[in-house]
Amino acid sequence: MRKSLPTFAVAVLLATAACAGSGAGANGPIVVGSVNALSGAATFPEASQAAKAVFDAANAAGGINGRKIEYKAIDDKGDPAAAAAAAREVVGGDQAVALVGSSSLIECEINEKYYEQQKILSMPGIGVDPACFSSPNIAPVNVGPFHDMTLTLLYGSEVLKQDDICALLEIAGNTLPAYQAAIGEWTKITGKKLKYVDSTVPYGGSDYTPYIVKARAAGCKAITVNPVEPDSIGQLKAAQAQGWTDVTWLLLTSVYSENYAKAISNAGAGVYVPAEFSPFTDAAAPANKEWRELMTQHKIPLTSFSQGGYLAAKYFLAVLRGMKGDITRETVSKALREMKPISDPMVGTPYVFGPAQTHHDNTAGWPIKLATGAGKWEPAAQDWLRIPKQ
Repeated sequence: MRKSLPTFAVAVLLATAACAGSGAGANGPIVVGSVNALSGAATFPEASQAAKAVFDAANAAGGINGRKIEYKAIDDKGDPAAAAAAAREVVGGDQAVALVGSSSLIECEINEKYYEQQKILSMPGIGVDPACFSSPNIAPVNVGPFHDMTLTLLYGSEVLKQDDICALLEIAGNTLPAYQAAIGEWTKITGKKLKYVDSTVPYGGSDYTPYIVKARAAGCKAITVNPVEPDSIGQLKAAQAQGWTDVTWLLLTSVYSENYAKAISNAGAGVYVPAEFSPFTDAAAPANKEWRELMTQHKIPLTSFSQGGYLAAKYFLAVLRGMKGDITRETVSKALREMKPISDPMVGTPYVFGPAQTHHDNTAGWPIKLATGAGKWEPAAQDWLRIPKQ
């Protein structure tokens, strides 16, 4: 039979672990964590890889007052139980002072209450689900799919002057109200309404023809969709098969990749996307120079995901370097709540965590376009497109 440790010994061990992990050891590592979709149906490894590259560079330069960042990126496997376990491993087990650079489809919704209970703050590189933008303890650095929807509609109606805009929405979990609110925000700004909305479009559909046929019959001249890349490719091919080649596609950053551009031969009247960060496909963009060099050095893909992870780590280090005294979960949380906004040329909106109960402050996207036969993205504007303050 396994013998139990004396109560006093258990207490000492727990206290020692808590002190070491909370940053009480002045010379010990500063533990920072993240919860990510590293395996499963949809993976986003670049965000945490980019954050680690930033922290590694900081460590090589001497760390934070001589202390190194120990970065722990945990896999949630796209599974709710695994997401909950991952957060508990890095927050409760490793005693991280904060979470930085996470990228997951589900982890905000699964872990938001746990983060509140543990009084730890999270700065995702890529926030996806609605809870990422509605929790007091989570503040992503990216725009997110919901402001993305408002931005792409604004570009379509106000810049492209499209009147007959429709929406085909792929709804997972509890996202419908958030997309409805995003569309409502566009309506409030412009006074315009969508001509047709279908919120029954499936993720991973085998044939999108019925949805395309209905949209065409409704008189749509432009369509906004919130797809993943394979779904969008299927939708554009279905439109092409129907001979519908004059429709404008107002999509989200979720399709912004070089592989997507190469897969689309007929983009109709054009695919338009609000890039959440300075367009990574523009090799000459000076805003991306340092990020591009660091990613290339570490062989990390040049994507929006790696941009988000890079910026999250960069912002976090700026806050740490401005702190005085002990670096613990409590002091880091206080510093993030009290931080001043940080501007960076890679984004159109300054970043601040702050004391707010919700964090959805990144409201700028850079319009980019994919034309029929182009095979590559190109800028569709000379500056950021911003959601006007109401």
